[in-house]
Amino acid sequence: MTNRLLEALSISHPIIQAPMAGGITTAELVTAVSEAGGLGMIGAGYLEAESTRRQIQEIKAGTNKPFGINLFVPSPYKEEKDVITKAQLSLKPFLEKLGSSVIESQFTSYEQTLEIFLKQVKVIIEEQVPVCSFTFGMPSPDVIHSLKQAGTYTIGTATTLSEALAIEAAGMDAVVLQGSEAGGHRGNFLAGVEQSMIGLMALIPQTVDQVNIPVIAAGGIMDRRGVQAAQCLGAQAAQLGTAFLTCTESGANTLHKQAILEGQQEDKTTLTKAFSGKAARGIENDFIRNMRKVEQELPEFPIQNTLTKAIRSEAAQNNDRNMMSLWCGQNPNLAEPITAKQLVHKLVDEE
Repeated sequence: MTNRLLEALSISHPIIQAPMAGGITTAELVTAVSEAGGLGMIGAGYLEAESTRRQIQEIKAGTNKPFGINLFVPSPYKEEKDVITKAQLSLKPFLEKLGSSVIESQFTSYEQTLEIFLKQVKVIIEEQVPVCSFTFGMPSPDVIHSLKQAGTYTIGTATTLSEALAIEAAGMDAVVLQGSEAGGHRGNFLAGVEQSMIGLMALIPQTVDQVNIPVIAAGGIMDRRGVQAAQCLGAQAAQLGTAFLTCTESGANTLHKQAILEGQQEDKTTLTKAFSGKAARGIENDFIRNMRKVEQELPEFPIQNTLTKAIRSEAAQNNDRNMMSLWCGQNPNLAEPITAKQLVHKLVDEE
C-alpha cells in the first residue's frame, strides 16, 4: 500500500522527530534524524526570526535530506497586573532558595509575538524549508496559502477529532494527532485541556475514518511496537519526542535526560501549568507539587513561562531537578541513551 505521507515528504521511514522547543532539537539532532531516513524537525517556538534562519542554514549545511520546522501559533493574551503580582509572590520562595531575586517584569505583547511569528514564516519561505508544522492552533489562511504557494508541506496539531477536521478544512496537508500520553505542552485549541485528553489509540481510528489528509500519531510511542500499532490503526507515520530527547545529539539538559533514563515510572508524569501557564506533561517534582495550590490562578502562556524562566535557568545551573521543567511522555521506561541514527533504525527494525 502506498504511503502518501512518505511520498509527499520524500523520506524513507515513517518516523518524525517531534519538534521540541527550548533548545532540545539541535541542528545535530535534526540532521541525524533526516540523514537516517526520518524527518528531523526544528522546535522554533521560542526562537526569534534570525536565530530560526541560522538553525535552518546550519541544518542545510549538514544534510541535503528533507527536514521541517514547528512554530507556535500565537493566541491573544492580556497582561493582568494583579494576576502577575500574585504569581511573582508565589515564585519568590523558589527564587530565594536558588539564591536569586530576579523576578521578570517585562513581557512580550501579543502583537510583538505575532510579529515574530510572521517574520519566522517569512524566513521559512525564503529558506525554502520543505515542511512546517504548527502547534497551539491554526495559522491564518494567508499564512497557510503563502507556505503552500512556496511549496512547503503544512501540518497541524490536533488533540481531538474536531481539531483534526478543522485543520483539514483549513487546507493543511496533514495532521499530527497528539494523544493524552504525550510529553510537553498540550496542543488543544478548540476545547479545554480536560476535554482534549483522548488516548492516542482511541483517537487514531476515529480520525482516520473521517479525514482524508494523512494522520501522524504522537504520544507515548517509544519503540517499533508503538509505531506499528499506530500504523495498524491507520496512521501513516509516528512522531516521537521523549525517545529522541534522550539521544546523544539532543540538546536537553543532562539532568533532564537522567530523570527520564533513571527508571522513572509512567505514574511519575503529570500535567501542570506551573511552569508556563499552559498544560504540559512532565516528571513530577517539588516545584509542580508546591505550585499546585495556586495553579489555576497563574497568568496564561506565555506570561507564566517568562516569569519562571529565571527559576528554570538557575535550577539547571545549580543541578536542581526539583525546579526544572522535565517534560516527558507516559512511556519513559523505554528511553535509551543512544544516537538518533540508532533509534531510527531500531524503530524500523534495521539494526
